[in-house]
Amino acid sequence: MSSTHEMAVGRPAPPSGAWLHGVVRDVDPVVLEAITGLDGGPVRGVSAAGLVAVVSAAPLDEYGEEPLRRHLEDLAWLERAARAHHGVVEALARRGPVVPARLATVHTDDSLVAGSLVECAAELLATLDRLTGRAEWGVKGYLVPGVVARSGGSEGAGGVGTAYLRRRRAQLTAHEEGRQAASAAADAVHTALGELAVASRRHAPQDRRLSGASTAMVLNGAYLVDRPALPGFTELVAALGDRHPGLRLELTGPWPAYSFVAERREPAHAGESQ
Repeated sequence: MSSTHEMAVGRPAPPSGAWLHGVVRDVDPVVLEAITGLDGGPVRGVSAAGLVAVVSAAPLDEYGEEPLRRHLEDLAWLERAARAHHGVVEALARRGPVVPARLATVHTDDSLVAGSLVECAAELLATLDRLTGRAEWGVKGYLVPGVVARSGGSEGAGGVGTAYLRRRRAQLTAHEEGRQAASAAADAVHTALGELAVASRRHAPQDRRLSGASTAMVLNGAYLVDRPALPGFTELVAALGDRHPGLRLELTGPWPAYSFVAERREPAHAGESQ
């Protein structure tokens, strides 16, 4: 009779899928060995159609369709996975253009990864060409609260109650006018930066709980910038901040070009989880 230990040793390992991080033209396998992927293991490349898909091993008992669906409802797990995924994409972006994959794109085997590269080769190569020599930069604009003028102390006609209502109405009007002015300034900043960038996107402003800022965000822009144009872009951000004192501008980056990769589903294959 076999012992429990012997049965465990003889038990085959669960089948492993491939968590897709991103696609590049080429990458040295030695470089991939130094990049930490999902669950602390190294990433590897799957080659086809003149492209390399960079993937992490994803055991299907953990990352198959059903367990993955459960994990995506666990915010702590999701945050860890997103950090690991972004870490790989960022490491690749430091070495050249990369087409980032959507979070939690898992193929059940390497042949399906290769098939996806073949099917989407033209689109992927065109995107890599467009991203070469460029990087994504973010500019966030936060509202700088204005100083509301105080009443001179005279209640005027109608007594104290009427004067209070008058002051309150003036405060609300000033607040609304400040919001409108900040929105117009954000529009102007985005337009000016977009003229210098190769491409631009305006995302929805982040909630304060996510941004961590003490005031409201009114601009959340992403800009694809040629590397030679970066000094001028940086100078323009500073100049626009001086020109619009009602906004505090924050430049971040460089980032992998998440905002400038077309949103697409991977080709549907039997046994693929997304």
